Amino acid sequence: QVHLVQSGGGLVQAGNSLRLSCAAPGGNFRNYIMGWFRQAPGKEREFVAAINWSGASTTYADSVKGRFTISRDNAKNTMYLQMNSLKPEDTAVYYCARDRTGSGVYDSWGQGTQVTVSS
Repeated sequence: QVHLVQSGGGLVQAGNSLRLSCAAPGGNFRNYIMGWFRQAPGKEREFVAAINWSGASTTYADSVKGRFTISRDNAKNTMYLQMNSLKPEDTAVYYCARDRTGSGVYDSWGQGTQVTVSS
């Protein structure tokens, strides 16, 4: 497993932006697919976005496509989620995670960070 440390998040008004960060202080980051997930109150955790090891390939949930951008800086062992045009329905705890084998199974998770979007 890899230790993932999240930062960012907070309370914003609808239409505004936030950026989340996910760092791997101990390394063991650059060779793997990384992803963002979120869990809203009373709902199951859902996929948000993923990025391959080089950053050249990304995928997004339909609900965030065109508004969120996932990126990574392997030199800094850090991944980002830029969230623009936020909506109240984006309110959730956001988690970053690592897919070690590329099979869609995420084996290491960040501590989670709250994002609250007010209307």
